[in-house]
Amino acid sequence: MIKYTLRRLIQAIPTFFGITIFSYLLMSAAPGGPVAALTFSPRMTVAQRELVAKRLGVNDPLPVQYLRWLLGDDWMRWDSDGDGVADRSFLLALDVDNDGEPEPPGQNRGILRGDFGDSFFYRRPVIQMLGEKVGATLELGISSLLFGLVIGVPIGILAAVYKGKWFDNITRVLAVVFNAIPIFWLGLILLLIFGSWLGVLPMGGRTPTTLTGGIPPIWDRWQFLVLPTFILATGTIAIYSRYMRASMLDVMSQDYLRTALSKGLSSRNVWFKHGARNALIPLATFLGPQITGLLSGAAITETIFSWPGLGRFAVQAVIAQDFPIVMTVVIVGAAATIFGYILSGYSVRGD
Repeated sequence: MIKYTLRRLIQAIPTFFGITIFSYLLMSAAPGGPVAALTFSPRMTVAQRELVAKRLGVNDPLPVQYLRWLLGDDWMRWDSDGDGVADRSFLLALDVDNDGEPEPPGQNRGILRGDFGDSFFYRRPVIQMLGEKVGATLELGISSLLFGLVIGVPIGILAAVYKGKWFDNITRVLAVVFNAIPIFWLGLILLLIFGSWLGVLPMGGRTPTTLTGGIPPIWDRWQFLVLPTFILATGTIAIYSRYMRASMLDVMSQDYLRTALSKGLSSRNVWFKHGARNALIPLATFLGPQITGLLSGAAITETIFSWPGLGRFAVQAVIAQDFPIVMTVVIVGAAATIFGYILSGYSVRGD
């Protein structure tokens, strides 16, 4: 197992760097760029904007910019004030917070050394801000994954046992419907029904807006989790119920199950104890990629329900062109994807 993990991690290195290169090219090609994001003040002159662009290094060739982001900027010092000492104070002319004192962003030592830089707008370390948001995303993702498994797996087993009956037909239709309906549309409809018309569930957020002093336990705010968890779990329920049905039908055709039935064991014991145990093995291969799918789906779900997690944070950073945050989220997503597929590999190998 250790050799397999090391081999997969080594094979993932080119993939990881390929993702970073492609993402950095997309970020650089985005309209506006970091100069436009930082120099939004109408008092900025063209000369000042050109100076900021030069000192930010965005006029450098893309390979140089990528290496600076990857390895840091301490190998590209320059003398910005003419005193003969190299420094990184490259926003001397920009008073960002209108307090009379320009505040250049912190130095970046590169992502390979664990420094993801500072946010353009919040002026805080990006990794620190992501640490504050990842808890909410994990809470929502784990809740939806567990809910999807608890509902989807039994549905798949019963659909296989009652193949061709009304339960099987209804669940197959619902699986197609939930896969076809966009989650943003379904989320808005459920908000309208349960939040606005009936008023039985909150319209969004993670806690009541009047609450101060931290986040209470889940059992004290379960109503805030109901709708986003259900919306994020609809895809999991549809996928796992269909795959569980197919896997269960394959297991039910095996000789050992027919032998168990012929020996007088109850059908419930045969289907749920002997059959379902073996039918779950192929489904484990989908568990790893499903983790990444939850992270990508959380961006939409968290935005709809105003959930203060990593997905909504990334969407806001994209809109604001806060590129250090965007690239850090890309790195986190790439690492989660690689980890998910390595985890799936264990189930295929039987480790």
